[in-house]
Parts: sequence; C-alpha cells; structure tokens
Amino acid sequence: MAKELVKKLLHKFIPDLNLIKNHKNLQFLGERLHHPNLWHFNRRSVAIAFAVGLFVAWIPTPGQMAIAALGAFYFRGNLPIAVALVWLTNPLTMPPLFYSAYRLGLWVLNQPTAEFSLDAVLSGNLWQPFLTGCFLIGSSSAVLGYFGITAFWHYQVRHKWNGRKITRILPARKKNPFKGVY
Repeated sequence: MAKELVKKLLHKFIPDLNLIKNHKNLQFLGERLHHPNLWHFNRRSVAIAFAVGLFVAWIPTPGQMAIAALGAFYFRGNLPIAVALVWLTNPLTMPPLFYSAYRLGLWVLNQPTAEFSLDAVLSGNLWQPFLTGCFLIGSSSAVLGYFGITAFWHYQVRHKWNGRKITRILPARKKNPFKGVY
C-alpha cells in the first residue's frame, strides 16, 4: 500500500520521460539521455544520485541543480534524485549548514575564529576555511550517502527474501507439521 502511494507521488512530480527525451533543446545530449540509470530506481543509480546530490549540495554557488544534473548525467545516476537532493541546502538551511562548514574548516586549518558573515567570506581570508569545510562535509556526506543507500538497499532486499522464505515454508508446515523435524 505504501509502495503504491510513493509511486503515485513520484509520478506526480517527475516529468514525463518521453517529453524529456524528445525535447528539442535536449537533443544535443544524444543517446546518453536515454540511458536507463538516469531515470530508473535501482540500487546503483540511486546510490550514485545520493553521492552526487549530497556533494553538490555543499558547493556554495548558484546553479547547484544544473551541476547536480551534469554530475548525474556523467556518472549515470538517477537524475531526479540528484537534482532534488541539492535542496538540502535551501535558503532556510544554508546559514547554519554553511556556518558549521566554516567552523570545521577553521578547526582543520587550525586558524583563529573570526566573525562569520557572507561579506566577510567574500572579501577577506575566511573563504579558505569555509571552502575547506564545505569540501570535507560534501565529500564525507557523498561517501556516507552512497554506502548508506547501498547498505539500506541490501537490507531491504534481504528482508524481502526472508519474508518470501517464511511464506513458502509456512503453508508446507501446515500440511505436514512434522516435516523436517526428524
């Protein structure tokens, strides 16, 4: 039931695949746009999409969605997931996340604390700790996202297989409760 609800929700927000493939402005991408991993939800494409999306979310620049789309396109990860994940750093979450990146950069580079503001980052020497922290958090979240999704996917598959084994064994035991006991 929940799986069908998620599918309906995804189909509501994801644009029609044929419309995207046949769009006149995207024809320069050629056959690579038709690669199944860009659009299907499988373990590899979703894990790559999480890695790309989480890394790009920590790049402090406009156009994160375009960068994530290019990364997903190049590494053949799921395009909609990679683009959606960059919204982790939105206007509401950016100040605390980027401040934590700045503090991490200060700690790693062993620099004294200075007043943090966007103007200070752009005009002063604060850009080094800020970008260092963004790179470190982006890289670590990409690695954790990739391996976390892979582990979660394996867990889900194992859980489904165990459920199938139980449903196959139980009807047989009802017929002969002593089968396999001796």
